[in-house]
Amino acid sequence: MTLQLPTPDSPLKIGTRGSPLALAQAHETRDRLGTAFDLPPEAFEIVVIKTTGDDRSLIDADRPLKEIGNKGLFTKEIEEAMLSGAIDIAVHSMKDMPTVQPDGLVLDCYLPREDVRDAFISPEFSSLHDLPQGATVGSSSLRRRAQLLNRRPDLQVVEFRGNVQTRLKKLNEGVARATFLAMAGLNRMHMDEVPKHAIDTNDMLPAIAQGAIGIERRISDDRCAEMLGAIHDLETGQRLAAERAFLFALDGSCETPIAGLAEFSSEGLRLRGEVLRPDGSASHADEISGAIADGPDMGKALAERLLAAAGPGFFDWHA
Repeated sequence: MTLQLPTPDSPLKIGTRGSPLALAQAHETRDRLGTAFDLPPEAFEIVVIKTTGDDRSLIDADRPLKEIGNKGLFTKEIEEAMLSGAIDIAVHSMKDMPTVQPDGLVLDCYLPREDVRDAFISPEFSSLHDLPQGATVGSSSLRRRAQLLNRRPDLQVVEFRGNVQTRLKKLNEGVARATFLAMAGLNRMHMDEVPKHAIDTNDMLPAIAQGAIGIERRISDDRCAEMLGAIHDLETGQRLAAERAFLFALDGSCETPIAGLAEFSSEGLRLRGEVLRPDGSASHADEISGAIADGPDMGKALAERLLAAAGPGFFDWHA
């Protein structure tokens, strides 16, 4: 059967959030599909969908993500639009994605992964270690907050939401002396002017799937399956298979401080993981190596190791 490609008169509809980073990711997806099938930009339509997590009043009030909802707060409305047929595919930051997709949807296409590291952002200092005793730092990430307090219990950590410009404005106003974002997003938006320094993953292990873009589709849509297969990055998929299996086995969500990173090694794949209490008072970290094909099993095994090390009651706060 001949693949029916989209045209300017009948474009492929790409769903996305409306943030500058989300739009940059949607445009990268469009451009990669266009190149793969020799299609003009007009053969695609970018459809912006507002999600619960994009509510401006909640962002301005610096409401913690855990008070608003779980990981689905950045995806629910987009997935509903896809199930209804309003859009054909959806572009997501993979670190926002639940480990289980709604019935009828599948996530099996990933673009080449960007820099996985966190960025330390401050107009005054160049690293976490340079911050003075008792300094105030801002972050909306439960994982980063727990890691910061674990490494530097003297710090004061305040809730900090909004886009890059909003956060920089807060820093200039003295709300905090430093904040943190993903290097991947800053790179994708070419924000070279931001006072950023990459944090070594040995100092701060990143979020699961940080730096990766995933593209979701309807399971029944064979046309999109074939088109997305042409731009899928196998190596990113192999790394995320291990990381997301680790997250799934820990029942991770926005309420769970979990970090993890899979990287290729001489043995095939090396997976590191960390679980923390939200207040940073306790942390358990470990790693595992094995064959690339065993990534999902490695993820499950590493999760079981960390759960055993943490002992009963470690996640009681999450009950």
